[in-house]
Amino acid sequence: MIKISGIFIAVFALSIMTTGTMGQNSTKEKSIILGGGCFWCIEAVFNMTDGVVSATSGYAGGQADNPTYDEVCAGTTGHAEVVQVVYDEHKVSLRQLLDIFFTIHDPSQINRQGADVGSQYRSVIYYNQAEDRKVIDEAIAALKSSGTFDRVVTEIKQGQQFYKAEVSHQDYYQRNQFAAYCSYVIKPKVRKFRKVFPDLAK
Repeated sequence: MIKISGIFIAVFALSIMTTGTMGQNSTKEKSIILGGGCFWCIEAVFNMTDGVVSATSGYAGGQADNPTYDEVCAGTTGHAEVVQVVYDEHKVSLRQLLDIFFTIHDPSQINRQGADVGSQYRSVIYYNQAEDRKVIDEAIAALKSSGTFDRVVTEIKQGQQFYKAEVSHQDYYQRNQFAAYCSYVIKPKVRKFRKVFPDLAK
């Protein structure tokens, strides 16, 4: 009886130790919606970022429900091309993600990034948790004080509906690395990300 009790106590203690270890290593997933030009570019970089669980291309910030790519490109729905970034807060912080975001696009441009012109290409940050706003404001303040850009026109809103883009737009860079747009527009952003944030690249 004593032996059985001893075994039970040992197993119980091991269970507590295992649970504690699992709790320390468990993920804490959060999400943020970012837009800065063509969503293929933003998605490509965040798919390569350590701590990012998923990066999904889509549309947000407009009026219509379930918009299509053609409708968004026509500018009739008010949506921006965006990427929903789900990340593990234990591995990468929101501030780090925002620093990457402001490095791979130009937040001083209104309704354009490079040759991509239109309101669907505007710079946006759509957040969910109220506490994220402080981090966003701090990141933008640091950006302005650095003198990198003479202005920041990024649209910031809370609680915007996200609509996942068509399958053909998901993982576009990974599937089309030798396409002209990928070679001349996306790859330079990827190289810049890896150069500036080597510790955050997968």
